Amino acid sequence: MGAGYVGRFAPSPTGLLHAGSLAAALASWLDARAHGGRWLVRIEDVDTPRCVPGAAEAILAQLAALGLHPDAPPVHQSARDAHYEAALALLVAEGWAYPCGCTRADVAQALAARGLVRERHADLVYPGTCRDGLRGKPARAIRLRASPSLGAPAEPLEIEWHDRRLGAQRQNVSAAVGDVVLRRADTLWAYQLAVVVDDAAQGITHVVRGEDLADNTPRQIHLQHVLGVPTPAYLHTPLVLGDDGEKLSKQNGATPVVTDPPLPALRAAGHALEIDAAGDDLPAWLASATAQWRARWPDR
Repeated sequence: MGAGYVGRFAPSPTGLLHAGSLAAALASWLDARAHGGRWLVRIEDVDTPRCVPGAAEAILAQLAALGLHPDAPPVHQSARDAHYEAALALLVAEGWAYPCGCTRADVAQALAARGLVRERHADLVYPGTCRDGLRGKPARAIRLRASPSLGAPAEPLEIEWHDRRLGAQRQNVSAAVGDVVLRRADTLWAYQLAVVVDDAAQGITHVVRGEDLADNTPRQIHLQHVLGVPTPAYLHTPLVLGDDGEKLSKQNGATPVVTDPPLPALRAAGHALEIDAAGDDLPAWLASATAQWRARWPDR
């Protein structure tokens, strides 16, 4: 195994793997294998209302049928509440996290009062209404301060980072999203907190995932900084688009991949990743794809 390399694939069990999620799974597996590292699978099932019964087991069966075997038993986020509680308690105690009483309608109204209109697909930017207290409102969510330091709460948070495919990246987190939610009003854990805590706990050194998650990276890096945990290396892969030009997803009717036989699905995923591997059986194709990936992405 490569010294120190630990990668992961972290599907949400809201349905089976489709062409887009398979491309992300294959990319993360190839990067780990190309660099002699370990590859883990984490089931991100904290958003329980959206999880489909049996989907986690079905996803693991799909991966196995495609020859994508993790190097350790899968971890389920639904069993890790105590770890998220501990991280949140630390952030609250240090002053990085605070209770918020705003509904989405409250946030939209506050933005409209400033003449700001939310763009299509853009985040609803939190304006910091409850940063200095709830002002008589009941607490709903818990938010993370988008500030460069606790001593400079009014300064914008600018995060610079490097993506192995996209190159140099920069985001003004304060302007792009504001203070992100760590625990939702329905008491469920937010994705940002869970993924950062789990990546640190599992020793993840490399994150390979779809480009649609690239704008989440700066807020996760900020959370890594304030929690004092390492920042992994990131590589965001091209998206698989549907016939409507939108990202292929369960929400727009993406169908589950067919894994019997496995090679057609793998070849399609490889094509999306600009990998044209040879081989008429599963081991040969995966070996060829790994060699191509290593040649294309030699640096970790």
